[in-house]
Amino acid sequence: MEDDDNEFSPAHSKLNGKVLILNGNYEPLAITSVEKAIILLYLAKAELVCAMTNRRVHSTSVTMPFPSVIRLSTYVRVPFKKVILSRKNILRRDGHKCQYCGATSVTLTVDHIIPKSRGGEDSWENLVSACLRCNNVKGSQTPDEAQMQLLRRPIRPNHVTFLRQFAGRVDKDWEPYLFMG
Repeated sequence: MEDDDNEFSPAHSKLNGKVLILNGNYEPLAITSVEKAIILLYLAKAELVCAMTNRRVHSTSVTMPFPSVIRLSTYVRVPFKKVILSRKNILRRDGHKCQYCGATSVTLTVDHIIPKSRGGEDSWENLVSACLRCNNVKGSQTPDEAQMQLLRRPIRPNHVTFLRQFAGRVDKDWEPYLFMG
C-alpha cells in the first residue's frame, strides 16, 4: 500500500487548513496551521474565537471544535508590521501578473519604473512585476518614453492586505478581522 493511500499519511491529514491568529487586542497578526493553533489552544496561550461548525478535531480522549480564528491570551507587542521589500513580495503584491501587458503564465522579472541608471530606487513605489518581453522592450526608459502604460500604480502593501493575499481563500469567519465585512 502506498503512503498516499494510507489514511494516516500526511497527505490525508484531517487537520489541513489555515487559522487566523489575532493579537490580544483582536488585531490580525498571522496565519498558521490548524496543528499550531490547536497547540496554542491546548497550552492556553490562545482562546478560540470562531470554529468551523461542520468539523471537529478528535484525539483519543478529547473532541474539540475545529479552529478558524484564535486570539492570543496576551497582547504581543510587534515593533512594526512592515512587509519586507523582496522579489517574492513584489510578485505577490502584483498578483503574479505583468504590470504592463497583464500576462500571468510567463516568467516574471522585477522592473524599475524609473531605471536605476537614472537614479531609480529599490522601493515599493518604483518596482513592479514585468514579463521578460515587456522588461526588454522598456529597457532603460521610463514607461512614458517606451509608450507603455502601467496597469496600476504600485503602492507599499500593508500587513493586513498581505495576510489576505497569503491566505488565498478567506474563511467567512475571518472577514470582520481583515476589514472585509
